[in-house]
Amino acid sequence: MLSNLTELKCKRILYTMKPSRISSSVVEKLVSIVGGEHVLVSDEDRLAYAYDSQRVEFIPDAVVRPGTADDIAQIMRIANEELFPVVPRGSGTGLSGGSVASQGGVVLDLSRMNRIVEIDLGNLHAVCQPGVITATLATAVEKHGLLYPPDPGSIKVSTLGGNVAENAGGLRAIKYGVTRNYLMQVCAVVPTGEEFVSGAKTRKCVAGYDLASLLCGSEGTLAVITEITVRLVPFPRFRRSLTAVFETASAAGRAVSEIMAEGLTPATLEILDQRTIQVVEDYAHLGLPTEAGALLLAEFDGFSETAVADEAEAARAVLERSSAQQIREAQDAEERERIWEARRVALAALARVRPTTILEDVTVPLPKLSAMIERIAEIARSNSLLIGTFGHAGDGNLHPTILTDERDAEEMERVEKAIAQLFEAALELGGTVSGEHGIGFAKAPFLPKEVGENTIEIMRRIKRSLDPNNILNPGKFL
Repeated sequence: MLSNLTELKCKRILYTMKPSRISSSVVEKLVSIVGGEHVLVSDEDRLAYAYDSQRVEFIPDAVVRPGTADDIAQIMRIANEELFPVVPRGSGTGLSGGSVASQGGVVLDLSRMNRIVEIDLGNLHAVCQPGVITATLATAVEKHGLLYPPDPGSIKVSTLGGNVAENAGGLRAIKYGVTRNYLMQVCAVVPTGEEFVSGAKTRKCVAGYDLASLLCGSEGTLAVITEITVRLVPFPRFRRSLTAVFETASAAGRAVSEIMAEGLTPATLEILDQRTIQVVEDYAHLGLPTEAGALLLAEFDGFSETAVADEAEAARAVLERSSAQQIREAQDAEERERIWEARRVALAALARVRPTTILEDVTVPLPKLSAMIERIAEIARSNSLLIGTFGHAGDGNLHPTILTDERDAEEMERVEKAIAQLFEAALELGGTVSGEHGIGFAKAPFLPKEVGENTIEIMRRIKRSLDPNNILNPGKFL
């Protein structure tokens, strides 16, 4: 059943919905490529693709579901002939409006291309189509004692193609890195319709420009990815999980900096502020200390039980020096699961507080983490807003989550002001406006403030060289 707010949104979109601008002759061409059941032009179908996990909404003129790389190449050639935009889309879990058709045109739904082509146990890699769900790959390789480390919060629904487009990170990024660190080779179609391959299924490759890395994080603006080869690693045999209670979130932030300065490498190091702790406990009943100012959740893993234990004990010593009020280690797998359930359900729990939830994403250098936490609290106070903060503290990546109601125009003005202040604070502290959610449509106005106009112009030159007609995902971060 839809919520009242969702019903209001749908009614508003349908009321303002315009007829498709894709001509019947173009529809016929698209149908000849992928079949009639994979070209969607009804109001209801187009509405379903009007948004991602960000709150902006744009109705596409049509949705096309290709099944092969050749389908995509043909579609791109037609788009250049007819001059309509094409927007690649995975599962629509993005948080910056990157997969919505902000200038109309065709949404290219890649969910049909969802096959794991190969798991190579000798060379430790997997070859996948872009529509493979991230968790599906992770589960498949774990059966062979292997790990695909990138683990975005949307791992159960997001696709590998979307992960590459956004250079997705996740809880394990502090130790294992992000999607780019596991990308070995991509097959793709450029906006003018030519297919190409970049990278290799080898551990080392410096043959020509690293176009695979260029596409990683390009948010579907430079090419449509049709096949992905990712590196795998052995699954760690031993784990130790700790929770630490702090009086304030800024004190927890300082402890994070001290843990990392000690030379320790946790697999995950997460933070929950007091508001997040309270709503998670109300939602999941995990026995969290609701009076705590903040919780740190840390996990160490590896292949030597002694080495993992030594790291966990060294972290405990740092936490004690950092004025942790309570430190507890999970005694078994069940308790460990409860610890990480608290982090996994943070967003869902916060989303129950108010009708509208706006999950933001900023990253600062580790020595500035505590200062950023304090700035977030001040921004919440000065704008009279509810903000719950959690995130990947070990790599300085915080997710301040604004709890509001988009039906309240006056409150939304304060929300927009607060969002701008969050980004300005991150930049003032030497950070970035996006650690893992991308720029897309929502953060485009802030990118020049971070990288400068000269960098923006260089990006535009790259875009023009590959996409002279500005066909592929126009209107995003540039």
